[in-house]
Amino acid sequence: MARPIIVIPGDEPTQLGDSPHMDRLHAVGEVRLYRDRPVDNAEKIRRIQDADIMIQSRGSVKWPAEVLSEAPRLKLISLCGIGTDSIDLPTTRAKGIIVSNIPGRTAGLVSEHAMALLFACARHLAQHTAELKAGQWIRGDLVYLRGKTLGVIGTGAIGRGMIQLGKAIGMNVIAWSFHPQPELEAQLGFKYVSKDELLTTADAFSIHVKLTPDSRHLIGRRELQMMKPGALLVNTARGAIIDTDALVEALNSGHLGGAGLDVFDAEPMPPGYPLLSCTRVVLTPHVADQTPEGMEILNGGAVDNVIEFLKGKPQNIVT
Repeated sequence: MARPIIVIPGDEPTQLGDSPHMDRLHAVGEVRLYRDRPVDNAEKIRRIQDADIMIQSRGSVKWPAEVLSEAPRLKLISLCGIGTDSIDLPTTRAKGIIVSNIPGRTAGLVSEHAMALLFACARHLAQHTAELKAGQWIRGDLVYLRGKTLGVIGTGAIGRGMIQLGKAIGMNVIAWSFHPQPELEAQLGFKYVSKDELLTTADAFSIHVKLTPDSRHLIGRRELQMMKPGALLVNTARGAIIDTDALVEALNSGHLGGAGLDVFDAEPMPPGYPLLSCTRVVLTPHVADQTPEGMEILNGGAVDNVIEFLKGKPQNIVT
């Protein structure tokens, strides 16, 4: 029987290509690894048109319906992560393509990064660094987080990790979720509130919901204006959950005290991207789980999903 063709179509920057888990893939199929990103849909089609399995190692490479429709043999898409917004899921459902992700395994890494961004915003680390490099010695009002209220948006595995970290540094924690789990309140020591109460009460916010039609621009102009003057906003989920233009306005007007962002509605950010001109921002290039440990957790999980699928036991199925 022919070995399945396993395609990794856009592994740049390198995620899976240099991993020891590649040996496990070679043992179960013919592996085609591309170390650059496809430049257009025609190139995407060329790379996956013979694939039985695709491993999506970089979520910023998008797979729309018109591309997936040209891959007649494709039966599994294994994601190196949690988010599914890079894949046209209605098309995968219609074509019977299984999509598997890696839920929860890097939650600790992402929540740790979110807390790092919050600390960096509170203490103006990026702004002071830039000023010192420019020969300026400017003192400013910093934010002491202990005793302040943290509003966590989304209480999945990463949100729960952020709740625990907030509690650990002495913050009061409230939360809102599309799918609240009341049993968590006593377990983790926080309180669920309405979205509007969270927006008007918290001093700092951390976003941990997946990107769906319901969550796109969940934080827009109205929501930003409801936040307290000087509030801090952290996003390690997906960029499009926040209306970027509204965020820029809130930062430039001084209404927000700062934003720490690991994700953006355009990745990589193009020249002239509006957030790049803002002062009180801390920006990282979608790297919240990109530690050596995190990389191997993701790589191992994606390969596990492929191997289990080939055994006839698909796991971590999104659709």
